[in-house]
Amino acid sequence: MEQGKILVAEDEESLRLVLKRALEEEGYWVQTCASGQLAQRLLEETRFDVSLIDIRLPDIDGLTLLRQAREAGIDMAVIIMTAQSTMGNAIEAMKNGAFDYVTKPFDLEEILVLIKRAMESRRLTRAFQELKQEVKKRFEPGVNMIGDSPAMQRVYKTIGQVVNTDATILIHVNTDATILIHGDSGTGKELVAKTIHYSSPRWNQPLVVVHCAAVPRDLLESDLFGHEKGSFTGALERRTGKFELAAGGTLFLDEVGDIPLDLQTKLLRVIQEREFCRVGGTEILKANVRIVAATNQDLEKAVKEKRFRHDLYFRLKVIPIHLPPLRERKGDIPLLVNYFTDKINREMGTHISGVSPEALRLLEEHPWPGNVRELENTLIRAAVLSPGPILFRKDLALQPRQGSPATEYNSLSLEELLRYKLEDYFQRTQSVDVDNLYALVVERVERPLIELTLKKTRGNQIRAAQILGINRNTLRKKIAQLNIQYKKNG
Repeated sequence: MEQGKILVAEDEESLRLVLKRALEEEGYWVQTCASGQLAQRLLEETRFDVSLIDIRLPDIDGLTLLRQAREAGIDMAVIIMTAQSTMGNAIEAMKNGAFDYVTKPFDLEEILVLIKRAMESRRLTRAFQELKQEVKKRFEPGVNMIGDSPAMQRVYKTIGQVVNTDATILIHVNTDATILIHGDSGTGKELVAKTIHYSSPRWNQPLVVVHCAAVPRDLLESDLFGHEKGSFTGALERRTGKFELAAGGTLFLDEVGDIPLDLQTKLLRVIQEREFCRVGGTEILKANVRIVAATNQDLEKAVKEKRFRHDLYFRLKVIPIHLPPLRERKGDIPLLVNYFTDKINREMGTHISGVSPEALRLLEEHPWPGNVRELENTLIRAAVLSPGPILFRKDLALQPRQGSPATEYNSLSLEELLRYKLEDYFQRTQSVDVDNLYALVVERVERPLIELTLKKTRGNQIRAAQILGINRNTLRKKIAQLNIQYKKNG
């Protein structure tokens, strides 16, 4: 079984053959060459996991090959072999991204151990890169952020414009009193922050979230900036703050309007100076973070009432993003319903295949004070408790905005109604233990069809046969076979 691909670039033939034989015995696929030019060509043609490159080749030296490979974006571990163990060679090799270097003459076992470490490092690095790419894909606009309404398109456009800058961003949600009572409006502010972070050059660095309203006011400063041991009662050891934890990445300040005035002053200084000190400390630390802030408050009103610093407000509002409430983008509800039902089926093992037209109409008419989060919770409850694969209005535990005595069946075509009933039958029945299902279904449809037609014609079989498109003798046989009782005219 192949353990990985290795290139050996060494001009000394005996050493080249020894390395090739030893590595092949370990299960590696090995390609060898004696010149730098051939090594260049092989690196372009084959994806190697590890390369053993001599620092002195007859035409191109190993360090130049290493630099060229890095500039070309070739993903592999490089081990430099050198007969001159100088500090300069070591520094140059490691500076240019070598995995390690070895000095000739070397022990063969040492090389095999080093190769094994390099292989494991490559596997872990690639697995980590794949994981990061998967996380990044999850937060691309349109993947978890659902909606194609004009309001959401504006959000996507703004995200696309800001992801490659380090400007401070303020996500503001226009909410009414009801949503303010619930604090977090449920419109997906944190999801927007994650989308911005994972779409930006900082995506492979930390995203740290601070829920400002949830942290006690006397502890919020320490939570943001950290503290030194003994800086206040209960500070038994040094603590790292969120600004330090987010170094190189993004700091998301949720409900930024709840930060106390005295702490707003310190936050403003950090944004302006890009540096801070821990509580009780004197060491100046760099704030290499991008700040994304969110609020469901009217900060302009808070500024007028002197509850929020006007200079901090304008510092945060470099690029404002208005995230609309669900009631302002009702056209996105069908897309959200499809997304959430798929997600619920996947995560909770339910088998919801759709929503009836009347139920969808109810969802579109509902005011959704809890926004997208309320919609998701409503669908979770309905999916778990629903007896069948189709969610009807009665499953949603919502009251329509304007009551109507009409049932949701009025909006279904005959084919839709039959399909839903059959899906419900198959969903409830683990194993279908009949061998004449076709005849059974046809009989179930024929009986009410003939009964209602006879009722419509007041028992006139000739007229009923005409309506049904069958002859009178066939109708008589069906009436007898199905034992249909009806009142004759007169």
